[in-house]
Amino acid sequence: MIYDLVVVGSSFAGLACARAAALGGSRVLVVDKRPAAGSRLHTTGMIVKDAVDSIPWLRDVPGELVRRIEGVRLYAPNLRHVDLHAPGYYFWATDMPRLMQWMVGLVQAAGAEVRFGALFTSVAREREHDPWSVTLGSGETVLCHYVVGADGPHSRVAKALGLSQNRQFLFGVEHEYAQAELEPGYLHCFIDSELAPGYIGWGFAGVGVTQVGLARRVTPGSHQGRVDLAAFLRKTEGRVTPRGTPVSIRAGMIPCGGRLPRVARPGALLVGDAAGLVSPATAGGIHAALRVGEEAGVAVARYIAGKVPDPAAWLPHQYPSYRFKRALRALFEWTQGDWTYNWLLRTRAMRGICERIYFHTQGAPMLRGSAGQG
Repeated sequence: MIYDLVVVGSSFAGLACARAAALGGSRVLVVDKRPAAGSRLHTTGMIVKDAVDSIPWLRDVPGELVRRIEGVRLYAPNLRHVDLHAPGYYFWATDMPRLMQWMVGLVQAAGAEVRFGALFTSVAREREHDPWSVTLGSGETVLCHYVVGADGPHSRVAKALGLSQNRQFLFGVEHEYAQAELEPGYLHCFIDSELAPGYIGWGFAGVGVTQVGLARRVTPGSHQGRVDLAAFLRKTEGRVTPRGTPVSIRAGMIPCGGRLPRVARPGALLVGDAAGLVSPATAGGIHAALRVGEEAGVAVARYIAGKVPDPAAWLPHQYPSYRFKRALRALFEWTQGDWTYNWLLRTRAMRGICERIYFHTQGAPMLRGSAGQG
């Protein structure tokens, strides 16, 4: 049997792509090296309102899998804070393992086949219009007309196809606690040039747990560096105060260089983290993963049906470029210092930039409470 599409990776991007292609009539196979849906996760799982508004099937997510967060409490290094709100805007904290299981169910209901414990090892073909031969770790070879790599920041598919690979990263660690003290309703974000150079620390009340994390830049050519979450918890005690030991720990690399230059070749595409579709400013990539993944699935199905040219030739031009957010990251890297941000967060201009980053708006949303002593 020859599949129309093989998707490598059951990420947000991979599952959105597989579902859309299957609904478009394509014979789809998803392969993933993980043992089950929702296992070995590396993402915080925060979904922005923009994604819920633009992707209709997200509105069917069971209510018990998500929790609304409607504000951001942003702390300067000296722990003074400013509260940011945008009218009608919210984030979804999610029960990530169960959400991913729910998404896999949607993909299977659409008619796609999903295989876990299936490690992608290589892909090749003789001529441009021949089927691809996708080889799995078991030695099995699967034939298909199209390949989509949705296999994360260190994409094996990208390497096998000679496409661009991520080179700029953050490294983050997140703990989940069954009990913690923090003010609910906020995504608590902490700037600290020593503990989180190049990024931030965070904490929020999720679905049945409190998630607390810290990430920092990775210097090119070096190891990820030390993420001192214990020091972060000591500093933030009284603002975000976990109780007991973590019930779950996540860690992983987060691409932060923006869209990669070469993410496609005839008959193949990269989507999600594999394509660098992660905001350099916020390190958020779920919205882009879902949107681009779905667009790729629709385009591949239409290509297989003979209705459009190969999406590898045109779809990457529609991927987000992140020009503004790359500039923000460069500015943050250049200016990050504790004294600088202790002062900057007292200014209206800086708060406006933060609102733009967190709430994805062109105009400045409402600011409640100019500043507070944490």
